[in-house]
Amino acid sequence: MSLVTSLRVSVPAAFVRSAALVSLALLSGAGAHAQTATAEVAPTATAEPTKTEPAQPVTSPFVPSLPSSVLKRLPRRLERTDEERAALAAELRELYRKPSTSWPAPTVDAGVKWKEIGLLPDVEHPAENPHSVAKAELGKMLFFDPRLSGSGQMACASCHDPDLGWGDGRTTSFGMDRKPLDRNAPSLMNAAYHSSFFWDGRAESLEDQAEQVLLNQDEMRSAPGDLAAKLSAIPGYRDKFKEVFGDEQIDVERVTQALACFERTITGGRTPFDHFLKGRKNALSDEAILGLDLFRREARCMNCHHGPLMSDGEFHDVGLSYYGRKYEDLGRYDVTGEATDVGRFRTPSLRSFATSGPYMHNGLFPTARGVLNMYNAGMPTLRRREHQLDDPLFPKKSPLLKPLGLNNQDLTDLEAFLKAVSEPYLRMRPPELPPAEEQVTAAK
Repeated sequence: MSLVTSLRVSVPAAFVRSAALVSLALLSGAGAHAQTATAEVAPTATAEPTKTEPAQPVTSPFVPSLPSSVLKRLPRRLERTDEERAALAAELRELYRKPSTSWPAPTVDAGVKWKEIGLLPDVEHPAENPHSVAKAELGKMLFFDPRLSGSGQMACASCHDPDLGWGDGRTTSFGMDRKPLDRNAPSLMNAAYHSSFFWDGRAESLEDQAEQVLLNQDEMRSAPGDLAAKLSAIPGYRDKFKEVFGDEQIDVERVTQALACFERTITGGRTPFDHFLKGRKNALSDEAILGLDLFRREARCMNCHHGPLMSDGEFHDVGLSYYGRKYEDLGRYDVTGEATDVGRFRTPSLRSFATSGPYMHNGLFPTARGVLNMYNAGMPTLRRREHQLDDPLFPKKSPLLKPLGLNNQDLTDLEAFLKAVSEPYLRMRPPELPPAEEQVTAAK
């Protein structure tokens, strides 16, 4: 029996079902608006049950202590010795050096149409907006130019800053006049591979996404006529648009085409995991190798985070809709009107996870460990109040989420793997923007 088999430890199947109240605020350090919910503790079937540590009150630097009557941790897998971890990592390293067709089958539920994680493919630019170097350069200028906004103070880069992992590092973004917006700004890294955009998927292309942000009164608050007039008054933009599109006409459609063309160039593929897949045996640490195997198997991550992008592109309810409470967000339901979509949000890509926090649609988790702690608990399960017993819109958490019983070593290894699928820092200096006509005249 190999170490990969013999060293498996998991929750015994005989473990009695129980339920523990999970305080979302305390588990994640999320703040006063986090709601309390229940995380179910379910048994995990295993062919060879082994001993586990008994349930005990949560105590860790990431999960503040609670009375045992309020919260008990799911029994954790026993931790391995350093020697056991080193031996298992060595075996897994050789296993995962093989072609992915030889890798162990991932742990996914019936009906999940998973794809193997791996290298990113080439970007496919749409036929209606083909790529050109000149168009991408124009899009880059527009992306960093605050003159696209109604106030002249906000650029696309205000919420999608390359120095901040192509997000803004905030729980939720600020909009026009510093208005706090409802959702976290997702990273634009690898946006070219997505099939829908925004947390609720209301845009089907990067061009559509850019237009919605430009014209949104709470965000960039531009207007088609004003935007065209403003940019047309800048000689440098007139020249650039003529170079790209054949004439000097400037309108919202051309602006969004240029922006989208640039955004499709914001791609990765330089992570330690990519280097490992390309043959660099030691590109991943032992912890990351162990985390890779956990990610694909015991941690059940590939139920939703699979394929080269590490996202299924689908929408799931993870128990964070705040339904019926302050900060309620109905997610995908606001787009489709389907009751089954209440509380569902798009699965984010985990590539560049380490640089894209805070996490979740509302930026609730400031750290990766906070996210992992809650997934380890199975995420919160909302319970109906008396007045909600017959509510047809009451959200239902995804059945793909289940308690895991991972120990601190496991969580550290998962975190190491998530860092290993994150892109190294690559500086992008803002381009020189074309001056306004009066500045050009004054210079002459």
